[in-house]
Amino acid sequence: MNHRQAQGLRAAFVWGALALAIAVPLLVAAGSPLLAWRRPVYIVAGFAGIAAMGMLLLQPLLATSRLPGLHGARGRRMHRHAGTVLVLCILVHVAGLWITSPPDVVDALLFRSPTPFSAWGVIAMWALFAMQGMAVAGNKTRRWHLVHRVLAVVVVVGSVVHALLIEGTMGTASKALLCGLVVLACGLAVLRHRIRAPRLRPRRS
Repeated sequence: MNHRQAQGLRAAFVWGALALAIAVPLLVAAGSPLLAWRRPVYIVAGFAGIAAMGMLLLQPLLATSRLPGLHGARGRRMHRHAGTVLVLCILVHVAGLWITSPPDVVDALLFRSPTPFSAWGVIAMWALFAMQGMAVAGNKTRRWHLVHRVLAVVVVVGSVVHALLIEGTMGTASKALLCGLVVLACGLAVLRHRIRAPRLRPRRS
C-alpha cells in the first residue's frame, strides 16, 4: 500500500466513523416508540436538537483541521458555516418546543423550570449565541480566542448535560457515545496549539 492509498483509507475511516457517530442517534430516535403520539412540530424540534449535537462533534474537528480534505483556511471556513447551521438547529429546536408548549419554554428561559436539564440547555444556548455574535463581530485578538474557547466549553458542557439528563428518543448507548465524542473532540481542540490565539505583532512606528 502506497502513501496515497493509505491516506485514502484513513480519510474513508475518519469520515465513515464521523457519519456513523452522527447518524446512529438519529436512526435510533427515528425508531423510538416515544414518537408515536407526538405532534410533527415536536418531532422536528427533537431531531433539530439531535442534529445540533452532531454539529457540536463536527465543530472542533473542523477548527483543528482533523478532518481529511478540510485543512487550513478551508477547514476554518467550513467551521464558520457549520456554526451557522448549529445556531439554526438550536433556533428550530427552541421554536418547535415553543409552539408545542410556550409556558414550558418561558419557564426554562427564566430558569424556573422544575426539570434540571432545561437550565443546562438554556445556558448552552446563550453561550452559543454569544459565540456566534463574536464570530460576526470579528476582531480576533488573543482575548477573543480565549473567550471563544471558554464559551465553547460552556456550550459543550451545557449541551452534554442537557442531553444526558433527558429521557427521550435517543438511545442511552448511542447518546452516551455521541456525548462522549463531543467532549473528547472539544477537549482536544482546546488543548491543541493550532487554535491558540495568534501572537500580537508589535505596532510599527
